[in-house]
Amino acid sequence: MSDSQSLEHSHEPQAISERLSENKKHSYLRDFIYGATDGIVTTFAIVTGVAGAKLGHEVIVVLGAANLIADGFSMAASNYLGTRTDEQLRENARQMEISHIRLNPEGEREEIRQIFAAKGFEGEELENAVDVITRNQEQWVNTMLVDEHGLTLEGPSPTIAALTTFWAFVAVGLLPLLPFILFGLGNVEAEGAANSSMFVWSSVMTAIAFFLVGASKSFFVSQSWLRSGLETLAIGSGAAAIAYWIGYLLHQMVGNPLG
Repeated sequence: MSDSQSLEHSHEPQAISERLSENKKHSYLRDFIYGATDGIVTTFAIVTGVAGAKLGHEVIVVLGAANLIADGFSMAASNYLGTRTDEQLRENARQMEISHIRLNPEGEREEIRQIFAAKGFEGEELENAVDVITRNQEQWVNTMLVDEHGLTLEGPSPTIAALTTFWAFVAVGLLPLLPFILFGLGNVEAEGAANSSMFVWSSVMTAIAFFLVGASKSFFVSQSWLRSGLETLAIGSGAAAIAYWIGYLLHQMVGNPLG
């Protein structure tokens, strides 16, 4: 079936009815990108910062692992609270509109009238639209939420959003640490992380992870996978470079605090 045939089929009355009656599924892509990108940035920033300060690989593993759990949980909690707050704002606005309709129905009808007038309705068509909308309180309130308050009628689950952010942060943020965990621990000769192959491998894995996280976004948004991947890679590389030079400058000023 060609694209034009598929598009035509999807706009047949029955297909439209089925599509509109389906439960709306929320995308958690934002939460995944949010968690994964920050997980790589902050973990690799620790790697480069410690490397710039010329500290041992054990410090990288300890600080990196602590960051994965603590910062991952913090981000998840913040995302949960933010998403939950959106739910509460929506419910508060709903209850306020219900109260306004009960106390001043004519004033609320005038708001509906002006909303639909701004959409191009006028005369008898406008009054019919007002009558239809205000005949059903739920539809009336929903219209006010969307057109007056600019709110969505439903939002993502705060719990799923938080879990998505946490696991993306931990799973993807672990990648910069893997070379130090797999090849560094127990290796007494592994010193000078900035000059070791472990740091090189960490940098390569991090760059690939940055690019893949950005490129994966292109499957869901209208953006070139190459551009999206390079954009994320550039942002992450900038954060890593800043962390490295801060660590290097601190090392020059105070020396090795563990030495």
